Amino acid sequence: MNRIWNSIVGKLWVTILLLVSFVLFIVTVLLLEFLGNFHSETVEETLHNEANMIARIFNDHEGESTLSIVGEVLGDETNAVIAEEPGSISYFLHDGLNGEEIREKIISEPEFQSVFESDQPVTKEMLLPSLTESDRMESYIVMASPLQTNDELHGTVFIYQSLEVMDRTAERTTNIVFLSAFLALLLTTIFAFFLSTRITSPLRNMREGAFELAKGNFDTKVKVSSGDEIGQLAIAFNQMGRQLKDHVEVINQEKEQLSSILTSMADAVITFNQDKTVLLSNPPADKLMYQWLQKGGNADVNTLPPEMLHMLDHVLTFQEEIEEELEIEGAYYAINFSPLYSGQSVRGAVAVLHNMTEQHRLEKLREDFIANVSHELRTPIAMLQGYSEALLDDVGASDEERDEMTKIIYEESQRMGRLVTDLLNLARMESGHMRLYKQLVQFNTVIERMTNKFAQAAKENGIALSFTTNLDDWTAADLDEDRIEQVMTNLIDNALRHTPQGGQVYVHVEQTGDYAKVSVNDTGAGISQEDLAFVFERFYKADKARTLGKGGTGLGLAIASNIIKAHAGDIHVESTLGKGTSFIFTLPIMKM
Repeated sequence: MNRIWNSIVGKLWVTILLLVSFVLFIVTVLLLEFLGNFHSETVEETLHNEANMIARIFNDHEGESTLSIVGEVLGDETNAVIAEEPGSISYFLHDGLNGEEIREKIISEPEFQSVFESDQPVTKEMLLPSLTESDRMESYIVMASPLQTNDELHGTVFIYQSLEVMDRTAERTTNIVFLSAFLALLLTTIFAFFLSTRITSPLRNMREGAFELAKGNFDTKVKVSSGDEIGQLAIAFNQMGRQLKDHVEVINQEKEQLSSILTSMADAVITFNQDKTVLLSNPPADKLMYQWLQKGGNADVNTLPPEMLHMLDHVLTFQEEIEEELEIEGAYYAINFSPLYSGQSVRGAVAVLHNMTEQHRLEKLREDFIANVSHELRTPIAMLQGYSEALLDDVGASDEERDEMTKIIYEESQRMGRLVTDLLNLARMESGHMRLYKQLVQFNTVIERMTNKFAQAAKENGIALSFTTNLDDWTAADLDEDRIEQVMTNLIDNALRHTPQGGQVYVHVEQTGDYAKVSVNDTGAGISQEDLAFVFERFYKADKARTLGKGGTGLGLAIASNIIKAHAGDIHVESTLGKGTSFIFTLPIMKM
């Protein structure tokens, strides 16, 4: 039933059926009432005419032939009783099962007694025994009419008829009405379904088309089968589908464009709802929130640091833009919060986070660099200035003292020159402008030659220098020999300078996969664990006193690291305080 009622066909069908049923009901009630009244009036008129006819028959005929004539004239459903005197029965026609009882009740009815004395007929409906069944009462219509012959009153004729005739007539009429109602409902159903099909068929098509539109099939069209309102609705539906397709394409293009912009942005972008939940974020923001989540948060807004939550509350409460630079979890961010409006009300906020950590690091490096350069240059400049003034003031008492001052000035100027050269080389390397002149060389031969260059210096300092390898002699590498020699010179020179007399410095080469592993080891004082992470930074010296007077600039290891990385290799340091240090680097090799 629900399925029928939920359908337009069912609703239209039920509505028409209810309308037709209501109309038929009203018509039936009125028709039965009309037929009942009409039948009663007809019966009364018939009885009145039959009474007048009996009076005329009695007036025109005499004797027993009069009754036979009257019996032939009366209908089968009509009975008659003739009483010449009140309370007495002179004649009766058409007797039945309870005819005597009926006649006694009729002639004794008080309302009929006045007819014997007047010429006015009296009609009454009475409940009398049935003429066809015993122990059953029926309704009769009885008319008492004066019997006049030759203008003289000779008694009263009582004509009565059972109302079952009228009931049967009403029943037949009702059956006819119900049959007509059934045919009308049947025809109405056929007409309703035919009409509703004509109406609902295009509506079903539009419903299916609407479902297709809901699925995203915006090319769906419905057939326009008429020029009426339904046809116009179909035309409007097709136009709506085309417009929806155009709008969705525009929205998708804008969405893809926005997504591409957000994805390509290096800054983190996070959009918040009014309840502080995250609506949208780009990959840098996802990565950043994941890092915060790993450090303690567990859901949406809880992943935000307290500083950002405070800024978000301020934006949502006061509806104003905020721009701050904060340190969060050891990183520096320039954060801009702006409210998002929906009409006149704020529906959320958008945060843009620019990572300033690298800028802060570079700024600190710049400051440290300036401080280190100033520090490194201050000593030689002070010495140059002091000894120059001494020479100008002719402080030296002898030629030997003046020569010593001149030598110190020369050495300090050379030191400044090396420092400037190293700075220029390092700047060129870190800016990516270093050019490598690679060629294929035998790896063992090159490293051994570079080691042997320091044999004499090691012998003079009382240090044992050795070279070992387990590489094949035909192992080759594509490298810039001059640059690698610069690395080896720096590492071996450092090892010799920081190894006491009687110590050892040994260079070992071995193969590790597709790489050659070169380690420069010494038995010097070593480097503390706190300083190991900083040895490759420029101007960093684990022990400031160790390089004093030894010509070091603090840039050699930084230059070596850049050269090895430019050769697609790696360099690191291992050291144990008091036992020695090992500088290890790897370079790609090939078999010849």
